[in-house]
Amino acid sequence: MISNLKYYSQLLKFRLSSSVVFSAAAGYLLGVTNFNLQEFLLLIAGGFLITGCANGFNQILESDYDKLMIRTEERPLPLKKISSSSAIIFTVLIGILGFYFLSLIKPHGSFFGFLSKSSVFGLLSLMIYVLSYTPLKRMSTVSIFVGAIPGAIPVLLGWVAATDQFGLSVAVLFAIQFFWQFPHFISIAWTQDEQYKRAGFKMMYGGEKGSYPALIALITASVMTLISVLPYLLDFKNLNLSFIAFCLVLLLGIWFTLKTYFLYRDTKDSSAKTLMLASFVYLPIMQIIYIADKWLAN
Repeated sequence: MISNLKYYSQLLKFRLSSSVVFSAAAGYLLGVTNFNLQEFLLLIAGGFLITGCANGFNQILESDYDKLMIRTEERPLPLKKISSSSAIIFTVLIGILGFYFLSLIKPHGSFFGFLSKSSVFGLLSLMIYVLSYTPLKRMSTVSIFVGAIPGAIPVLLGWVAATDQFGLSVAVLFAIQFFWQFPHFISIAWTQDEQYKRAGFKMMYGGEKGSYPALIALITASVMTLISVLPYLLDFKNLNLSFIAFCLVLLLGIWFTLKTYFLYRDTKDSSAKTLMLASFVYLPIMQIIYIADKWLAN
């Protein structure tokens, strides 16, 4: 029984789901004026389950290809630790539960009169990830662009859960996370290039490791860094940065962008690995600076 629970939990990709939920929580904390613990817990639980559902369907659809890659060959479906039908039932159930939790956040006056904006964005993210990004990975590098959309929705979902509104402020947060994903995806595709090709995934711009994908990483990281300091340079109604936070965010962005420049300069696998590790550090640290600046400096 315990071993079965372990295999089902692996379908969720706990670490990935947790990082996604962190972005949703960041969006909520940046948007909220009067913190509501119930809303926050519903966002965390619903966001985690919806993300886990997306990860589960991804593994179900790619189980035959996961067998071909070292980093995924020991997942529960390739090892046949759980059946595909059991995985589907489990994934659908957690998806429904997650959607229900999100639907309880500010449900009135939203889409169709009963669906909350949070639940709609959660469902949209799930559908794009499963129905577009996952199959496109074997067709074209367009999948990276498509995958960046659901990857950036969590911070939008969290903001909407807090405010029930859109605007330029949340567009900035969405854009930061959207552009961050290009160097993030490129660095992962670079380090996993041989395995991806073995499984038939087209995840490298230009088809080969080299200056072209590295240049895309450099350009998108530069754009991301510029966008990340806009709340200091421009007057946004609900999103601002103090001078100290501006300096920290700018320095963090320059540090991350330099990692992409080093990859462009030498196109070495070691530089790609360094960039990948830097991408895992950059996003949560940037979000923590934003949150700390709002709640401590103001």
